[in-house]
Parts: sequence; C-alpha cells; structure tokens
Amino acid sequence: MSDVTVASTLDCQGMQCPLPVIKTAQAMKTIAVGEVLELLATDPGVEPDMKAWSSRTGNELVGISNDGGVFHVLLRRAR
Repeated sequence: MSDVTVASTLDCQGMQCPLPVIKTAQAMKTIAVGEVLELLATDPGVEPDMKAWSSRTGNELVGISNDGGVFHVLLRRAR
C-alpha cells in the first residue's frame, strides 16, 4: 500500500459506526475520480463496514492495515 499516492486523509479516530462510513461517503465526493482517500479509524467495525460500503458503491478498496489499533483504509474513487 505504500506505493499509493493519497489525495486526502480523513481522521475518524474515536468515532463509532456509522460515523466513519457517513464521513467517508462525504469525503469521497471531494476528491477526483481515480484519487485515493485515506481513512484513519479506531473502530474495529470499520474493516467490515468499508468492505461492504466499497462493494455497494463501486469504489475500490485498495487496502486496510492496522497500526497499533489505528486502521488505515485506502479507497480509490471510481465515479
């Protein structure tokens, strides 16, 4: 995931579902098609939530990693 250029970072640390999903949907509208949004979250539910959200919306889930309890989610805007 380190070779991906991030256009914008959304910090949702400390927020619980559904806020990270709602804020991600809003933030994706602010970047161009093909650009990548990085989501930072501490809610463990963010991993299944982002998998379902990206599948439902058609945006690409580039990857998810967990660094010391902080999830780093990379999403590429598809449309």
